[in-house]
Amino acid sequence: MIFPTTKKEMEALGWDYVDVVLFSGDAFVDHPSFGAAVVARVLEAEGLRVAVVPQPGWRDDLRDFKKMGVPRLFFAISGGSMDSMVNHYTAARRLRSTDAYTPEGRAGARPDRAVTVYSRILKQLYPDVPLVIGGIEASQRRFTHYDYWSDSLMPSILVDSQADLLIYGMGEKPLQSLARQLLEGIPFEQTQVRQTVRLTAPQKVDILLHSHEECLKSKYKQAENFGKFERETNRRHSDFRIGQAVGQRMVVSEPPFDLLTTEELDAIYELPYTRRPHPRYKGKTIPAFEMIKHSVTLHRGCFGGCSYCTISAHQGKFIASRSKASVVREVQRIAAEPDFKGYISDLGGPSANMYRIEGKDLDKCAKCPRPSCLHPAICPNLNTDFGPLLEVYRAVDALPGIKKSFVGSGIRYDLVVDDEYARELITKHVSGRLKVAPEHTEDTVLNLMRKPSFECFERFARQFDRINREAGLNQQLIPYFISSHPGCTIDDMASLAVKTKRMHFKLEQVQDFTPTPMTLSTEMYYTGFHPLTLQRVYCAHKPEDKQLQRHFFFWYMPESKKQIVQTLKRLGKLQWLKRVYS
Repeated sequence: MIFPTTKKEMEALGWDYVDVVLFSGDAFVDHPSFGAAVVARVLEAEGLRVAVVPQPGWRDDLRDFKKMGVPRLFFAISGGSMDSMVNHYTAARRLRSTDAYTPEGRAGARPDRAVTVYSRILKQLYPDVPLVIGGIEASQRRFTHYDYWSDSLMPSILVDSQADLLIYGMGEKPLQSLARQLLEGIPFEQTQVRQTVRLTAPQKVDILLHSHEECLKSKYKQAENFGKFERETNRRHSDFRIGQAVGQRMVVSEPPFDLLTTEELDAIYELPYTRRPHPRYKGKTIPAFEMIKHSVTLHRGCFGGCSYCTISAHQGKFIASRSKASVVREVQRIAAEPDFKGYISDLGGPSANMYRIEGKDLDKCAKCPRPSCLHPAICPNLNTDFGPLLEVYRAVDALPGIKKSFVGSGIRYDLVVDDEYARELITKHVSGRLKVAPEHTEDTVLNLMRKPSFECFERFARQFDRINREAGLNQQLIPYFISSHPGCTIDDMASLAVKTKRMHFKLEQVQDFTPTPMTLSTEMYYTGFHPLTLQRVYCAHKPEDKQLQRHFFFWYMPESKKQIVQTLKRLGKLQWLKRVYS
């Protein structure tokens, strides 16, 4: 079955109604790497008829919002696999010229703040039909948050979008629970679903945040709010409801569902995806699909706790892993596809080498408040056994039709203390380049990022070079770095240039820090405080200061050298000038 995207397609299926109409900021690709497809398949598995409206027109007569009619249960909205503002704008707030989730990579197929725009249109057209929002864009805006693109503090997205219900995090369990209650005849407004947020009348909650109005007046209170929020979202299990007043109403967040079991995750990934773009895109290329069409997700979640990352707040800190048998079955389906050439592009996850890694004593994990299992040091309760992951690699590689399986997702090199895993990864699963993310070289910045010391990266680089040399391979290590992160100064960037030059890197995978809603780094950027220690943190805010930091990545390029020399002379930092260009 292909989900209908037009009235004609719906009629071809013999449907005279739909239960749910799903609007998405992405082109519709029926593949488990695309959230809209997972949502559609999960609802379908509950016995519902689901229609999908991908990238609806919002500038015309709004026909796309009307064409599927009124659903029997509710409308649902996702901004897409990426936050629409990150999708549209660079860190310098310049408009991007392409969109990987749109046919032919065409830009402009979705609006800024897609969830809010789509929601307002639907509420204008169908004010009495229940409206559910979810996905990364809604999830990370569930409470008061700093918006980098308007340089302002904004209330919960429920306020501006006028939606009736927000699902945060990964949405399968909340959607199943909501659908089952509605099918039992419970009115939408009376449903009780974990991992959801509503805008309601003020009521008693377990954790009360400072109100939106208080946060507008006090950055200190906004920082305190984030500290409370992060501590609660990092629990293995929670029954606490969180509330925040906004005006005369209250944003109330229900506690999350517990971690998906292996059996539940297997069931989600083994739904009958076609693994193809919708037929409406015949003859067109969707760049994001081309990148991942022969990839396989092994697990969800990340316990790295990086300050600038949204993964733990959205997918959770704890790892939910698929079974080896389920992964093998998916690879077998891929191998049977007519365009498959024998290469799996990625056996991965948010961090590719966290598969089946968890605490040795889960009772300790249940009580642990740490946001990261790796920073400031690897938790002694963490079982870093790569045996199950190696079993998956070997089982996949032994399948008929598989020439090679790669690990395309980034890995946590600070976890790679096992030489057996490192050797198998580097010699059998690298396509010539291995991506890792040291992010910086200076401990002051790395500590704020919750990343390991640069010495850890240097050790891994030596290990990588040694294994390549012993295996007769000539592969590259590709490090990712960030400039202008909170706490980062010109001196830190000059030191980064010196250290990466010493290692013979000419950097290419770099980015300027982009504040995204509800991350620790963003709260530091906006408030000037570390939300957990409430100590002051320096941040580069001016565009010219951010650009100066970025130049140090490219010390070897003439234009950057000119800017670096001028900057260091102006600041009287001649000692760095000698070290960078000695």
